[in-house]
Amino acid sequence: MPSTILFDDPKIRIQLLPFTYTRPVAGIRCGIHTLAEKWADRCHTTVSFQTETYLAAKFPEHTSGDNLYINGALCPDEHLTGIVKGLPHGNALVSDKGEILAVRTYDAWKASEGTKSLSVVQYAEPFTMVRNVWDIFGQNGAQIKADYERIVSVRKSVGINDPFTHCYKQEHIFVEEGAVIKASILNAENGPIYIGKNALIQEGSMIQGPFAIGENGVLAQGTKIRPNTTVGPSSKVGGEVSNCVVFGYSNKGHDGYLGNSVLGEWCNLGANTNNSNLKNDHTNVKLHSYATNTLADTGLIFCGLMMGDYSKAGISTMFNTGTVVGVSVNVFGAGFQAKHIPSFSWGGATEGYCEYRFDKAFAVASDTVSRRGVPFGKIEEDIMSAVLQETQSQRS
Repeated sequence: MPSTILFDDPKIRIQLLPFTYTRPVAGIRCGIHTLAEKWADRCHTTVSFQTETYLAAKFPEHTSGDNLYINGALCPDEHLTGIVKGLPHGNALVSDKGEILAVRTYDAWKASEGTKSLSVVQYAEPFTMVRNVWDIFGQNGAQIKADYERIVSVRKSVGINDPFTHCYKQEHIFVEEGAVIKASILNAENGPIYIGKNALIQEGSMIQGPFAIGENGVLAQGTKIRPNTTVGPSSKVGGEVSNCVVFGYSNKGHDGYLGNSVLGEWCNLGANTNNSNLKNDHTNVKLHSYATNTLADTGLIFCGLMMGDYSKAGISTMFNTGTVVGVSVNVFGAGFQAKHIPSFSWGGATEGYCEYRFDKAFAVASDTVSRRGVPFGKIEEDIMSAVLQETQSQRS
């Protein structure tokens, strides 16, 4: 069996910032699982990563005498997986747009090398790739369905025993061992619902599928979940949430609206935090591009908040349509916040922003993570430091 390495396409990685500041492209969650988890399951193996140098200590690359490199932005399907796994040595699988989808070699290969010295095989079938941050929520509903079908093909749901919970299309609801659901309404008529291991759905929650909640996730009392939403592992969500992806270990535990948005890991939205996801004139939403340092047209009418890891918002914070918040940001105060808040910023629209002192930012992040019993040390400090240095270079 070849060593399976998920590589970052350099162009796509930049388009997926701020989420790829702190993880490889394949570490992004879309659907029930991360892209890396999907490929590990499809290939029946562990995967490693070819990513930025400063991330390599946490996400190492493992090669051998037989290496299968897969574009980390790809979402696998049955046909594509078969082609990728059967790719001959010395060949590169390339889309009709020239994107490298996979490479099979005896030797080590770098994405920067392109297809030189390789035989090119064209892949003309449709496929799903997460190229932009808005694709994360845009593709989420379809990916929940695909992941769900994969799960139910090999496992059985433990079912729902609570007499006060009402289900529509219960045959499309999958519940893992240890999950607790109390006096809630689950509607899977328009898409499946997946409840992860030891998840807690508290009283009065109303869920419309497609929806997924990961292991140890929590929906607070009275939560309203609209379709195409994922709540990642160990996250707590309350209020009203529509077509959003929460990667994991993040909290939006109180009332407030979040729509067409993506939260990284270790984020916290204070009570009554709200975001706009639709402009009053119904024109396309523009979003900060790290590739051009300008606003990019998403082509979407609905697009909300993109928030990187370790960032927090104070109570009653308001985010406008198409707002991008970087890594380790502490934002608060009245009025709509800036459309782009760079990493390691402290403040708000009214008070103004200053640079978040690194020692303080690291201490807060360390405490946030350590309280959940998750290791956090020198490797994570070095990653945060590298993100700060890159942010400072962009500011200067």
